Amino acid sequence: MLADRRRQRPGEAGSAAAACPVPARCERFALTLADWLAHCEQLHPKTIDMTLDRVAAVRDRLELRFSVPVISVAGTNGKGSSCAMLEAVALQAGYRVGVYIKPHLVHFEERCRINGAMVSAESLLPHFEAVEAARQGVTLTWFEFTTLAIMRALAAAPLDLVILEVGMGGRLDAVNAVDADCALITSIALDHTEFLGSDREAIAFEKAGIMRPAKPVIVSDPVPPAALQARADAVGADLWLLGRDYNFQGDKLQWAWRGRQQRFNGLAYPALRGANQLINAAGALAVFEAMRERLPINAQAVRNGLAMVELPGRFQVIAGQPALVLDVAHNPQSVAALANNLDQMGYFPQTHAVFGAMRDKDLSTMLAHIAPLVDHWHLADLPAARAAGASELAVAVGAASLGRAVSMTLHPDPETALQAAAAAADPADRIVVFGSFYTVGGVLKNGLPRLSARHLGPGPV
Repeated sequence: MLADRRRQRPGEAGSAAAACPVPARCERFALTLADWLAHCEQLHPKTIDMTLDRVAAVRDRLELRFSVPVISVAGTNGKGSSCAMLEAVALQAGYRVGVYIKPHLVHFEERCRINGAMVSAESLLPHFEAVEAARQGVTLTWFEFTTLAIMRALAAAPLDLVILEVGMGGRLDAVNAVDADCALITSIALDHTEFLGSDREAIAFEKAGIMRPAKPVIVSDPVPPAALQARADAVGADLWLLGRDYNFQGDKLQWAWRGRQQRFNGLAYPALRGANQLINAAGALAVFEAMRERLPINAQAVRNGLAMVELPGRFQVIAGQPALVLDVAHNPQSVAALANNLDQMGYFPQTHAVFGAMRDKDLSTMLAHIAPLVDHWHLADLPAARAAGASELAVAVGAASLGRAVSMTLHPDPETALQAAAAAADPADRIVVFGSFYTVGGVLKNGLPRLSARHLGPGPV
């Protein structure tokens, strides 16, 4: 009856998904989460429709509200890491925490965590049903529908804190239908320019839409666009800037943080790797100082939380022979950070890249940052209409290599590309998988790969 029960993402629905009937007409059948996601694909003619009106209308019908503090997190890069750090520290402080984070790598349920654990698909079903009942007469996009369902799940849970990651924008993002008690804006860079604007100031204006009057807003971008200050002044938000209201310093062994009134010294580096993670951690600690009257934390919670924080696919280094690096970097700024992190890893005779990306990204600038570090490219097709084909990527890689001799092979998917890279690599080499959440998710769909070079073992498992 319901032919397509596979996991889908926005823009991925095919003819089988289009055949999925409206759930209201199938009450005698048990609908799965996959059925609901396929249904959501059909509701709106656009994948992205930038407005809050429809979401606000359904929110009100659902009587959706939170009785606990809410932190919203917007920005171009660093949102996921910042959410994970906020969650980890709050959990170590003894709080019950719910998180909405996106996008997922493998399973949709990754988007909703309660007390550090991914929710079950079954637990989300009543909330999809409630949104469907409340939205009658209102067309929601896939993202809007699923956001409302997850926020309703979090609002119904016994929690002390809710952390909501904003989507690509801010002002017109579905998450912004909720008035947060504190906002965190991470780094601002050029991405999704067709929707958000062509420069950092225009994009910052959109991100600044999550600010609220008299509420704290933490900015962790080291060079914040002027639009953030202007918006804070206009709405009367309490703006915290890195370097003015809070700062950090450290050496290769430990670091220290200071805010307006609090200080934390002798901190170990966050468990998340990468040079930019101290900036993210500093922003997270500023959030806790701004919220200290409602969410007090101590130094031990900070130390334990940052030491234990996990987030797959953010400069995730997996030991093996060869070593494997997974990073969802998919715009010029994040790929530049990835290249810097790779450069600081130490010596590897050869670097093999598994790369898949969206066609609408700035591929030439992305690749210019990392091409000098890569010796062998394994280019993958991705299961998304927006994705560049492997042959298109080969043209971009060739141009970015500037005449340098590199090998390139084309593959139908990231998993096949990783298998080929592992077969070609020597034990001392490294493989980096990057370019999109689809790329990293594609190599994780059967579990965490453990690599052994061709003469050491059977390959990725």
